[in-house]
Amino acid sequence: MSIQESPLWHRIHTSGMSTLAVMGMTKNTGKTVAMNHVLAQAATAQVEVGLTSIGRDGEDRDQVFFNPKPPIMVWPGTLVATARETLQRAKVRWKLIDSTEIDSPMGEILVVKVLEYGEMEVAGASRGTDQLKIISRLKQCGASLVILDGALGRSHHASPAIANGVILATGAAIGGGIQDVIRKTRDRLGILGIAQAGSATKDLCETVFSKGGVGIWDTHGETLFQEEIATLNAGAKLLEYLDADIGTIAVSGAVGRSLWQALSTLGARHPAMTVVVADGTKLFIENTDLVIFQKLGAKLLGYRGINLTGITLNPFSPMGGSFEAAEFLAAAKQAFVGYDVCDVVLEATSDEKIKETGEVA
Repeated sequence: MSIQESPLWHRIHTSGMSTLAVMGMTKNTGKTVAMNHVLAQAATAQVEVGLTSIGRDGEDRDQVFFNPKPPIMVWPGTLVATARETLQRAKVRWKLIDSTEIDSPMGEILVVKVLEYGEMEVAGASRGTDQLKIISRLKQCGASLVILDGALGRSHHASPAIANGVILATGAAIGGGIQDVIRKTRDRLGILGIAQAGSATKDLCETVFSKGGVGIWDTHGETLFQEEIATLNAGAKLLEYLDADIGTIAVSGAVGRSLWQALSTLGARHPAMTVVVADGTKLFIENTDLVIFQKLGAKLLGYRGINLTGITLNPFSPMGGSFEAAEFLAAAKQAFVGYDVCDVVLEATSDEKIKETGEVA
């Protein structure tokens, strides 16, 4: 089965990246379709692929709205790291390659090699440290490109920033009209795209991100506080240093509303302050919050940066309010200048028309 190389795949393939995360803005924004596109392109290019998931994906219906979902379509030779229980429901033949000794609610994560084209459910590890081990194991087993099936809603478990590149799927399921979806996606890009901290700042904060917790340093780089505390409840502890000479704060975990309010209060008192978070997926705030924070004079940086490889579009929504595909694609390309924007289904359809008629549709 020959598939014409897509611009999205060309960028992935020529970049030399070894790990790619595919994540959706929300349910039903086309994440699985985008991932299937990459898997098909990789198979045609004869690239050895490893596949795993943050949590569970590939089930017949999503576990929130119970809408029918497109299945994950795997190809012969694909290495898949998935929970033992999912293999009982696999609709393809597979061969056991390795065990990881990493447990999940659905059993141990095993590495298998797919022997034929077909559907497969994938359930991987949820913790970031386990994800890194599984990615490493897939590479040891021969994968030159590991695809990580992720989701923004699960990013507090494991971050897409462990990948060299990220595909963000967005679409009509977010709700509203085309311009509403574009605005919400642009806001999310503003959060995901926070700048990476420089080497000096990273060195200062390194122990917080290797061990976990929160750290505070004064303007001279001297440690005021550092402890492995839960970041969701760290706001009260940070506010104890409201009157101190704060230069830098590092937060290793998720930043929710209460912690953000504490950081904003500190930012108003110390406008030259720098806050470092693990990466943009750890921020559960609105883009307007970030804009206000920056207007105070404070900086928000990521310990790791996120390399956004592409934005994929799904004009269909199972809840109603679908878009005309070509109109949505044109509007998104105009709005997201500097990003690779595509609708893999629309482009595949156009390719078929070109083959049938010999003319560009």
